[in-house]
Amino acid sequence: MPERIRQILRIAQRECDIMLRNPIYGFCMVVFPVVVIAFFTSLMSEGQPTGLPVGVVDLDNTSTTRKLIRTLDGFQTTKIVAHYPNLNDARQAIQNNEIYAFLLLPKGTTEGLLASRQPDISFYYSSTTLVAGSMLYRDLKTATTLAAASVGSAKLSALGKRPAEIKAFLQPIAVDLHMVGNPWADYNVYLSTTMVPGVLMIFIFLLTAYAIGTELKFRRSHQWMEAAEGDIHVALIGKLLPQTIVFITLLLGFQLYIFGWLHFPHPGGILPIVLNAVLAVLSAQCFGIFIFGLMPSLRMSMSICSLWAVLSFSACGATFPTTAMSPMIEAMAQLFPLRHYYMIYQSAIFNGFPLGYSWYHILAMIGFILLPAFTVKNIRRAMLEYVYIP
Repeated sequence: MPERIRQILRIAQRECDIMLRNPIYGFCMVVFPVVVIAFFTSLMSEGQPTGLPVGVVDLDNTSTTRKLIRTLDGFQTTKIVAHYPNLNDARQAIQNNEIYAFLLLPKGTTEGLLASRQPDISFYYSSTTLVAGSMLYRDLKTATTLAAASVGSAKLSALGKRPAEIKAFLQPIAVDLHMVGNPWADYNVYLSTTMVPGVLMIFIFLLTAYAIGTELKFRRSHQWMEAAEGDIHVALIGKLLPQTIVFITLLLGFQLYIFGWLHFPHPGGILPIVLNAVLAVLSAQCFGIFIFGLMPSLRMSMSICSLWAVLSFSACGATFPTTAMSPMIEAMAQLFPLRHYYMIYQSAIFNGFPLGYSWYHILAMIGFILLPAFTVKNIRRAMLEYVYIP
């Protein structure tokens, strides 16, 4: 066995002993990630939010308005939980987070519908919770549109119009919607596949900087470098090898769980899944090494890594498209490994396109893996010369 491989294995064994003595590694590499996986996948296990609380202010109180309210309550997303006597009470309820939205049916609504005078039916919804607000807006708009259409249909039928003529008049354009990849509009498929790896990357960023920085903090840096005979590349590979194995296994296990057990769509097959997981772990670790090399301080490197990891959730494009952001933010999004992980996932795994379509993002992940080449000499100098200052 070559000498360098023996050195790497000795340092890896030394690192395993350190990890077993320090409970932080066990919690951040096993316990917390498993809790995160269970939390996110079970939180959205229903696919979409259901039974969101909605209020009603029915000042007309006729059979037509009551039918409209029953129609709204019949939607899966909406649940009518309260009737309010006036607008102020409903407004206070939405401000107190008792309901997410309410429907206002003013006096004369039915009379206006029957006379084709287009009465003003108002609905108010809170966008503080973006998903709840957007989904309730859809239900409220659909219910009120159906109410107007039912009255119009009854009038046209009384005038002797045939069903085909009524349909053409009320809905001249019919939308035939086919959702590609996720026809169920399952939020679990959209969000868990990116949020969970993003949280895992936070742990990888922080533990990478922590593992290197504690060599200085606990005055083990000279011993570490002696074990590698002064070769910083051997020292870093041996030190991070156990973490690499654990995190790749964890991320592959998560993907086996969502694609195999939960049956998330993955027409791209196994190769992009494995490649994306390996690139994600290695790019996050190498980015952590790069940051510590720029600032060989345990506190500063962990702070930068945590900030970078948290910002990646907003800039990766999973919750808000980067093309709708300002050009500067869209350009900065390329500096986050999670952005490229998400793009490879949605292109090669979710949509099943060949890996060649993701060449730019694969090269970007490889670029992150090569970043430590610019700062490893600084890490070596820090391990041999710096003194830890609390």
